[in-house]
Amino acid sequence: MSTTVPVNPPSRATTLPLPPGPRGYPLVGVLPYLRRDPLRLLTAVQRRYGDVVKLGDQRMFFVTRPEHIQNILHASERRYNKGPLLSKLRAGLGDGLLTSEGDHWRRQRRLMQPAFHRQRLAHFGAIMSGAAEELCADWQPRAAHGEPINVAAAMMGLTLTIVSRALFSHDTSNDAEIIRRSLNIALPITERRFWSFINMPERAPTPDNIRFRRAIAAIDDVVFRIIAARRRSDVDQGDLLAMLLQARDEETGAQMSDQQLRDEVITLLLAGHDTTANLLSWTFYLLSRHPSVESKVYAEVSAVLGGRTPAVADLASLPYTRMVIDEVLRLYPPAWIIGRSPIAEEQLGGYRIPANALVLISPYVTHRHPEFWPNPEGFDPERFSPEMQDARPRYAYFPFGGGPRICIGNNFALMEAHLILATVIQRYRLDLIPGYPAPPRPMVTLHAGNGVWMLLHPR
Repeated sequence: MSTTVPVNPPSRATTLPLPPGPRGYPLVGVLPYLRRDPLRLLTAVQRRYGDVVKLGDQRMFFVTRPEHIQNILHASERRYNKGPLLSKLRAGLGDGLLTSEGDHWRRQRRLMQPAFHRQRLAHFGAIMSGAAEELCADWQPRAAHGEPINVAAAMMGLTLTIVSRALFSHDTSNDAEIIRRSLNIALPITERRFWSFINMPERAPTPDNIRFRRAIAAIDDVVFRIIAARRRSDVDQGDLLAMLLQARDEETGAQMSDQQLRDEVITLLLAGHDTTANLLSWTFYLLSRHPSVESKVYAEVSAVLGGRTPAVADLASLPYTRMVIDEVLRLYPPAWIIGRSPIAEEQLGGYRIPANALVLISPYVTHRHPEFWPNPEGFDPERFSPEMQDARPRYAYFPFGGGPRICIGNNFALMEAHLILATVIQRYRLDLIPGYPAPPRPMVTLHAGNGVWMLLHPR
């Protein structure tokens, strides 16, 4: 449906009941279940208790109905803040767009938004396709010897290469290797912290904390040095960093400080490669499991491109390929969980939500809501034909969040995934290796738990 659901004003009612839900264990409620298998728990409670659920005895709630989700995501930050989940990322990201709040967030969003307009992103298409072609060339010896590859790891490397080139205009120097090595240390530690119920203070000298601080310090050294060099130079290198350096607040005329630039650059490095890599990993996984869909994508790409490297101008002629990406995002959204906290008491669906509670929203679960998605576990890209999209509520599908805080890099990620898939599928057919399951592993983003091990078959 194209109509917008009106955003409800905050409720002053205090007599409404709390929603139903599982109580779990004494004191800890459902937290052990949530840590062990959050996807299973959240899916099960939606099916049993409905679209507004109280999770245990803690001040934690789960919301799955599209109109309620729109209400929350479109509410101003004066009604909802980002909540405690994202605060766990602040140690590495600082006060970038993902973690910041209030006036600071609004200012940074104003400064950064022009750099992410589709027209300005288009010139990064050549970087994306070129890096994908380089990866395909690197795969040739392994394909010739029948050597399996972990596509999940390969996509992580590819998307980090792309975001490094888009940010800094290069990725071949020693700086890029330092960033790559440091991220490989920092990301797993961040994920362990994300669902941990008892976190040691960040300054405590634990092995994880020491390794994390060293990794972030190494990235900081590189990023601050590049920022300083750019400030001394008058050359516009046409990359994202140049756009951020030139950005001026339309209200005050101010530019970003070095610390603000650092926080946004590191946010883009982390969020800009991990999420798209997971999307592509799940794409090749699902295409291997659905050969008829894979054949249709290959036929479309071959007819349009004829073997040449895709460009941004070709993407409009590859609609089925994009529908596949959208369906992968439905089933395996990288940003699978979103948290918000109401500043004052709210009401949703006739239930009371206390102030400062944690309200969880899950694209993974809502994207499988049987009321809006027939055969919700099935893989069917035709769901994203224009007529079928128009028949669904707006927030039955929201892989990039929504409202004022919608992911600023959504167009970058979609363009990148589209170009990479079109490039790779012309060069190889990728087949899953039997006996290597890829269960979803929900941490900060939705990974394939054991990687995605595949064999390459050159076209």
